[in-house]
Amino acid sequence: MKDQVNQALIEKITKAVMEELAKHQIIGSSEQKTHVPVGISARHLHLQKEHVEPLFGKGYELTKFKDISQPGQYACNEKVTIKGPRGTIENVRVLGPLRKQTQVEIAASDARKLGVSPPVRSSGNLAGSAPITIIGPKGAISLTEGCIIADRHIHMHPNDVAAYGVRDGQKVSVLVDGEKGGVIGQVTIRVSERYALDMHLDTDDANAFGLTGNEWLPIIS
Repeated sequence: MKDQVNQALIEKITKAVMEELAKHQIIGSSEQKTHVPVGISARHLHLQKEHVEPLFGKGYELTKFKDISQPGQYACNEKVTIKGPRGTIENVRVLGPLRKQTQVEIAASDARKLGVSPPVRSSGNLAGSAPITIIGPKGAISLTEGCIIADRHIHMHPNDVAAYGVRDGQKVSVLVDGEKGGVIGQVTIRVSERYALDMHLDTDDANAFGLTGNEWLPIIS
């Protein structure tokens, strides 16, 4: 009897460990995956080549501070001030590499402080977005468009799509447990060979659900 109890306990513990390893993708799993890692994206901007010199000086090149979650992307040492009709926000970090069009990504609370009305958009969808002024150590530029609130999204490599049972562009919901838990809806699946698995939320969403960026959350629909 004792041996049977011990064997049952071993099997239970083994199953729990294997499920946890599969959830964190340390090992493979024959079952559909559900959990994704959370990344919190603070206000930042991407610059096009033509805007680097006006902000930082003639011949200036951005310098790398550290890599971030997506392959080939990194935080730069450079920071700027962004300005709207009602206020400014200092120390906004530049991310690299350079983009085709300068893009400023802020949270809704930032927008209220600045006095701007950016739309919720996917990265790169800037047509008709909000105007904003960027101030660097050597000068300033005023954009007629380029400021957005980034939509909630999950980066996935094509290899992840079948494992999670989703498709590019699909809107899903993600469950959060805890004292400030709830359901995060309207999360866009983005698929590219350039991506690594990561869910991106802005600071407003993260604070609303009590998230720190160290969680793995399940996709529920």
